[in-house]
Amino acid sequence: MRIATFNVNSITARLPRLLAWLESSAPDVVCIQETKCSAEQFPHAELRERGYEAAVNATGRWNGVALISKVGLEDVVTGLPGGPDYEGVQEPRAISATCGGVRLWSVYVPNGREVEHDHYGYKLDWLRALTAAVAADAAGPRPFAVLGDFNVAPTDEDVYDPALFAGLTHVTPAERAALEALRDAGLADVVPRPLKYDRPYTYWDYRQLCFPKNRGMRIDLVYGNEPFAKAVTDAYVDREERKGKGASDHAPVVVDLDLDPGA
Repeated sequence: MRIATFNVNSITARLPRLLAWLESSAPDVVCIQETKCSAEQFPHAELRERGYEAAVNATGRWNGVALISKVGLEDVVTGLPGGPDYEGVQEPRAISATCGGVRLWSVYVPNGREVEHDHYGYKLDWLRALTAAVAADAAGPRPFAVLGDFNVAPTDEDVYDPALFAGLTHVTPAERAALEALRDAGLADVVPRPLKYDRPYTYWDYRQLCFPKNRGMRIDLVYGNEPFAKAVTDAYVDREERKGKGASDHAPVVVDLDLDPGA
């Protein structure tokens, strides 16, 4: 079974590349973030033609998450139970479903903007709510994982120059402590280090030649419980998908598991 997470940075803008990537990589399930479309605009028909059904939590031009699956979508939960509002609205940043016997969450954690900004406090509140929401599934016997764009680099090794990020969001002790609390709920980072690259980043800014110079961050993560982690046979960042015209600023993260989705 092959499961991936991919921040597409607008599924409408990225659709031709996404469809080509689905064809070449053949994932069974993809957790998608930053759809940047409404639910009505989501490309259900194009994905259905390739054998994928979709569960979507999207409301417009910002944020938005989805799960697309060839192995079923059951018990879909849209949104983050108990999650905080921002400016009076619960943003579309989480969706979960059972796909081929595996319980999965696709999450797009708030950016935080600046440490002094109220969005930073919202980010920390959101991560605490996520930890509370997944605790029961994380501790259970069923394979379970939370995948997505966490907007947090877990360690200094996950940014190209830690000194440049000092005092900024994505690397603060409070954000990293929130990730640690999530792992303490019964989850582990299932993407091993090192991978095929010395620094397996997943995000590179479009500006200042960040991708060619490999000035990136590892913020797209896969956190699985013990049954999920034990089934992992391979994991990698598909860095090639970040290359070329019309690419997202994120690369997909792909995990292969020794699980039979039909079992």
